[in-house]
Amino acid sequence: MRGKALIFRDATVNDAELILNLRTDEKKGRFLSATSDSIEAQQAWLRAYAASTGQAYFIIEREGQAIGTVRLYDPRGKSFCWGSWIIADGQPASVAMESALMVYAYALDCMGYEQAHFDVRAANEKVWKFHERFGAKRLRQVGDDFFYELSMDSIQSSMERYKRFLPNGINVLPANKS
Repeated sequence: MRGKALIFRDATVNDAELILNLRTDEKKGRFLSATSDSIEAQQAWLRAYAASTGQAYFIIEREGQAIGTVRLYDPRGKSFCWGSWIIADGQPASVAMESALMVYAYALDCMGYEQAHFDVRAANEKVWKFHERFGAKRLRQVGDDFFYELSMDSIQSSMERYKRFLPNGINVLPANKS
């Protein structure tokens, strides 16, 4: 899938090292669920993902370079969860907004979802403030996590408000059959 400056492509076993490096980075990984540092475990997870349904795991690319990950999962009726949103250091701030808009465009336009649900570590203030500016409603706190819901109206309002980051929507590319 192509946005304005970003491409999302399906994660494969070949991405195990990249994903593992991002997830086990001390700074990036502190707000993620624990991850084994085993490349074999990451490859096994990616093989299981490839055989699964109900989720999408994307590698985020910019200017031909893999710069991050994002995942859509945990479908509940017309709602989806998203996370594993990791962007490599040194990227422009616009990458966060464009990638979030691409997630919502794909979820609504291609997968038929009408709302989102997700959780964010309470200590990850930068990310939960981002989601709240986007219109997410904090439902509760359980332990170290805030739980959110984002309605269709809020998604559409934010898609319009931040349209400059994704002015032409997304272009879903045909799957690579090689």
